[in-house]
Amino acid sequence: MNKEIFLNNNEESLNLCGQFDENLYLMENAFKVTIIARGNKLTIKGKEKNIQKTEKVIEEILAVYCSGHILEEQEIKYIIDRIGIGVKDKMSPVFSEVIYTTVKGENIKSKTLQQRKYIQAIKKYDIVVAIGPAGTGKTYLAVASALAALKAKEVSRIILTRPLVEAGEKIGYLPGDLYEKVNPYLYPLYDAFYLMLGSEKFQKLREEKIIEVVPLAYMRGRTLNDAFILLDEAQNSTADQMKMFLTRLGFESRMVITGDITQIDLEKKDFSGLVQMQHVLDKIEEIGFVCLTSKDVIRHKLVSRIIEAYSFWEKANNSHKFSNTRMQRKKE
Repeated sequence: MNKEIFLNNNEESLNLCGQFDENLYLMENAFKVTIIARGNKLTIKGKEKNIQKTEKVIEEILAVYCSGHILEEQEIKYIIDRIGIGVKDKMSPVFSEVIYTTVKGENIKSKTLQQRKYIQAIKKYDIVVAIGPAGTGKTYLAVASALAALKAKEVSRIILTRPLVEAGEKIGYLPGDLYEKVNPYLYPLYDAFYLMLGSEKFQKLREEKIIEVVPLAYMRGRTLNDAFILLDEAQNSTADQMKMFLTRLGFESRMVITGDITQIDLEKKDFSGLVQMQHVLDKIEEIGFVCLTSKDVIRHKLVSRIIEAYSFWEKANNSHKFSNTRMQRKKE
């Protein structure tokens, strides 16, 4: 079966085909079709169902192009993969909506369908819980959303916190006062802010207490009003710490809790507050749960494969009993 598609102009054709027609080769390999490009005309040859999937990919690429975003190879592969397995959601909104613009003018957007649903959940719910492996953008997108909320004057401050599990008793041997001891452990929270704000702006906002970075243990006794509160690495919080943190929520505030339940550093993994809360808060509809997977990893292509390999090994060896099954009922 043959199908002809006519493009509007050479620029649209170049964007669709990619450099040296690399995008066409990706589609050909994925769907077992042949695509012939002649000027502004594409001819697709193959089985009808495969041609239909190829057409869908082309439609999505062109829709994203019309929104002003130029797709990278990884994003093209993601679109092909999702359409290949029959996902019917529109892909173009994923790459079109700007969450925040960095100090260097870079537009921060979601990269996958589930990341977009994560962003939408942050806008909808006062408390959002995002569970997924490293590299899925849990913290990065939460920081972008926090800065967007601050810029829009939806909140007056941002509070970042982490449990200091890995430091443990060794923290006493580090030089300096308490701030100097815990500060290196909190550096991962700074990275996204440096990228989005620049180091000088970030330091200024910290000095003005508009952005506050504190260990989770020091949140006790506070009521946090008019704030965007981010708890990172929540899998390393204890059940008591998680309860304490959740009850800090004040008026006009929102919370985002992120973590990876396959990387718990607590000695007794059953005591993880992030694991327990999925059971305790499962029926509260006003809390949004989002499950991210290896398909949402936006890092080196090997990271996704490494995560999948570990997941397969753990299931085969029954070495890890935690799963995301509890996330499915309220999956955004």
